[in-house]
Amino acid sequence: MMTTQTPHAAFDEPDGLAARGTVLVLPGRGERPGLYQRFGRRLAADAYRVRVAGDATADLEAVSAQVKDFAADAVGPVVLAGSDTGALLARHLVASGAVPADALVLAGLPGTGKRAIVNEEVELRASCPTHQTILRAGEHVELGALRPERIPPLLREPVPPVSVPVLGLHGDNDFIAPFAEVAGDYAGARVSLVDDGRHDVLNSAHHRSVAATIVLFLENLRAERTPVTGAGDVR
Repeated sequence: MMTTQTPHAAFDEPDGLAARGTVLVLPGRGERPGLYQRFGRRLAADAYRVRVAGDATADLEAVSAQVKDFAADAVGPVVLAGSDTGALLARHLVASGAVPADALVLAGLPGTGKRAIVNEEVELRASCPTHQTILRAGEHVELGALRPERIPPLLREPVPPVSVPVLGLHGDNDFIAPFAEVAGDYAGARVSLVDDGRHDVLNSAHHRSVAATIVLFLENLRAERTPVTGAGDVR
């Protein structure tokens, strides 16, 4: 299935600037691409090309194919940034070799996903009042999707360690997947705990700091890939 047939969102670098890399965003359970407009625009403003895929728990095969299409058309370095089950899919695609990537950003890994959310889902998803308003509007999210059975069996399977740099982001007040229960899932990653991040950590009240942390990670990744220039060179 082609990407044009699966919901997606695109945010490009500003006119006149070359893309510094590509970030492929993989949403979590019930999340639609439009939910990441603020996040996508913020990274794009720093000249990173952003593509947001669909919800893999709605159609795992189609979204996996969509991410492969995005990666094939990407400007490097290429980074997969997933939230919740999107983080599980990002790790699976890279570990299996299905999608070549230079790094991973894993946000809000759900672990085994045993906790079912019955009430106050909006408040448990996000601490940002603006994002809570977007969630309540319902246009960009399917409320009630944070159910354990929504996680595809393939994404529950263990994966081998990846050989690329990994940035982990997790809310220190995540009731859906408390960090103490999922810390082992971030093995090998550089992990940042976000103050009152809750579960949708990319859209937390501290979303600016979260985005800045990701941009710094991306810039360091670029620096590691760029050959050292001579003293007289000008960039």
